[in-house]
Amino acid sequence: MTEVEVQEIGDKVIEVIKTIYDPEIPIDIYELGLIYDVLVNEDKEVKILMTLTSPNCPVAETLPIEVEEKVKTLEEVKDAEVEITFDPTWSQDMMSEEAKLELGFL
Repeated sequence: MTEVEVQEIGDKVIEVIKTIYDPEIPIDIYELGLIYDVLVNEDKEVKILMTLTSPNCPVAETLPIEVEEKVKTLEEVKDAEVEITFDPTWSQDMMSEEAKLELGFL
Protein backbone atom coordinates (compact mmCIF):
# COMPACT_ATOMS: atom_id res chain seq x y z
CA MET A 1 0.00 0.00 0.00
CA THR A 2 1.41 3.38 -0.97
CA GLU A 3 1.80 6.39 1.30
CA VAL A 4 -0.93 8.12 -0.72
CA GLU A 5 -3.35 5.22 -0.10
CA VAL A 6 -2.58 5.33 3.62
CA GLN A 7 -3.22 9.10 3.61
CA GLU A 8 -6.50 8.65 1.72
CA ILE A 9 -7.73 6.12 4.29
CA GLY A 10 -6.66 8.48 7.09
CA ASP A 11 -8.62 11.31 5.46
CA LYS A 12 -11.73 9.13 5.16
CA VAL A 13 -11.41 8.13 8.82
CA ILE A 14 -11.29 11.81 9.80
CA GLU A 15 -14.38 12.51 7.66
CA VAL A 16 -16.26 9.79 9.57
CA ILE A 17 -15.01 11.07 12.93
CA LYS A 18 -16.32 14.53 12.01
CA THR A 19 -19.86 13.06 12.00
CA ILE A 20 -19.61 12.23 15.73
CA TYR A 21 -20.59 14.99 18.13
CA ASP A 22 -19.93 15.54 21.79
CA PRO A 23 -23.34 15.30 23.49
CA GLU A 24 -22.69 18.32 25.72
CA ILE A 25 -21.09 20.62 23.14
CA PRO A 26 -22.59 20.98 19.63
CA ILE A 27 -19.23 20.45 17.92
CA ASP A 28 -17.82 17.31 16.32
CA ILE A 29 -15.15 15.53 18.34
CA TYR A 30 -12.44 16.20 15.72
CA GLU A 31 -12.91 19.97 15.73
CA LEU A 32 -13.22 19.80 19.52
CA GLY A 33 -9.64 18.49 19.60
CA LEU A 34 -10.47 15.12 21.16
CA ILE A 35 -8.65 13.17 18.43
CA TYR A 36 -4.91 13.20 19.04
CA ASP A 37 -3.81 10.86 16.27
CA VAL A 38 -5.08 8.59 13.50
CA LEU A 39 -2.68 5.83 12.52
CA VAL A 40 -3.17 3.56 9.50
CA ASN A 41 -0.90 0.58 8.90
CA GLU A 42 -0.16 -1.45 5.77
CA ASP A 43 -2.91 -3.93 6.67
CA LYS A 44 -5.54 -1.16 6.65
CA GLU A 45 -5.90 -1.35 10.41
CA VAL A 46 -6.64 1.96 12.09
CA LYS A 47 -5.66 3.05 15.57
CA ILE A 48 -7.17 6.23 16.94
CA LEU A 49 -5.66 7.97 19.94
CA MET A 50 -8.26 10.16 21.57
CA THR A 51 -9.18 11.83 24.81
CA LEU A 52 -12.35 13.00 26.50
CA THR A 53 -13.15 16.47 27.81
CA SER A 54 -12.77 15.01 31.32
CA PRO A 55 -12.21 11.59 32.90
CA ASN A 56 -15.77 11.84 34.29
CA CYS A 57 -17.25 12.53 30.86
CA PRO A 58 -20.77 11.03 30.71
CA VAL A 59 -20.00 9.30 27.40
CA ALA A 60 -16.66 7.81 28.51
CA GLU A 61 -18.05 4.31 27.98
CA THR A 62 -19.96 4.86 24.74
CA LEU A 63 -18.05 7.50 22.72
CA PRO A 64 -14.92 5.40 22.02
CA ILE A 65 -17.13 2.48 20.95
CA GLU A 66 -19.11 4.77 18.63
CA VAL A 67 -15.88 6.03 17.05
CA GLU A 68 -14.59 2.48 16.57
CA GLU A 69 -17.86 1.21 15.10
CA LYS A 70 -18.28 4.11 12.65
CA VAL A 71 -14.68 3.85 11.42
CA LYS A 72 -15.11 0.09 10.90
CA THR A 73 -17.97 0.82 8.48
CA LEU A 74 -15.49 2.21 5.94
CA GLU A 75 -14.84 -0.32 3.16
CA GLU A 76 -11.14 0.58 3.15
CA VAL A 77 -10.69 -0.20 6.85
CA LYS A 78 -10.03 -3.78 7.92
CA ASP A 79 -10.16 -3.07 11.65
CA ALA A 80 -10.21 -0.12 14.05
CA GLU A 81 -9.18 0.38 17.63
CA VAL A 82 -9.60 3.41 19.88
CA GLU A 83 -7.19 4.10 22.68
CA ILE A 84 -8.16 6.67 25.31
CA THR A 85 -5.49 8.83 26.90
CA PHE A 86 -5.49 11.78 29.27
CA ASP A 87 -1.93 12.75 28.46
CA PRO A 88 -1.94 15.53 27.57
CA THR A 89 -5.11 16.58 29.35
CA TRP A 90 -7.67 18.10 27.00
CA SER A 91 -8.11 21.87 27.16
CA GLN A 92 -9.99 24.46 25.12
CA ASP A 93 -6.68 25.33 23.43
CA MET A 94 -6.93 22.04 21.51
CA MET A 95 -10.13 23.12 19.77
CA SER A 96 -9.94 24.21 16.14
CA GLU A 97 -10.48 27.87 15.28
CA GLU A 98 -13.82 26.82 13.79
CA ALA A 99 -14.93 25.25 17.08
CA LYS A 100 -13.77 28.24 19.13
CA LEU A 101 -15.66 30.56 16.80
CA GLU A 102 -18.80 28.40 17.00
CA LEU A 103 -18.70 28.49 20.80
CA GLY A 104 -17.98 32.22 20.95
CA PHE A 105 -14.43 31.92 22.27
CA LEU A 106 -13.04 34.13 19.47
